[in-house]
Amino acid sequence: DVQLQASGGGLVQSGGSLRLSCAASGVTFDDYAIGWIRQAPGKEREVVSCISYSDNTAYYTDSVKGRFTISGDNAKNTVYLQMNSLKDEDTAVYYCGAHAVFYTLSILEYDYWGQGTLVTVSS
Repeated sequence: DVQLQASGGGLVQSGGSLRLSCAASGVTFDDYAIGWIRQAPGKEREVVSCISYSDNTAYYTDSVKGRFTISGDNAKNTVYLQMNSLKDEDTAVYYCGAHAVFYTLSILEYDYWGQGTLVTVSS
């Protein structure tokens, strides 16, 4: 039984930081890449960042490069998204998803999803 548990969202002022966590069970990072996907109000879901341990690659969408960092702790089976210098436009529900082996930028290709965690950035 695969479960992804996203947490760490909250209300933060513009310029502040948050760290999101995605705790996984039933999957290993050797077999599944983990992605962070967000959905802002009235917008479609977009892939923000992904990490694949199978080939040691990571991806960031342009709007978060230099501000967000994705990392993982194999011992805890948890992937983190450190978000710094948050902007109003980062306000969204953030989901984590798992895709077999390599990361994907296609929302439709994720095999498993966690519930979302809300990030609200206020100016």
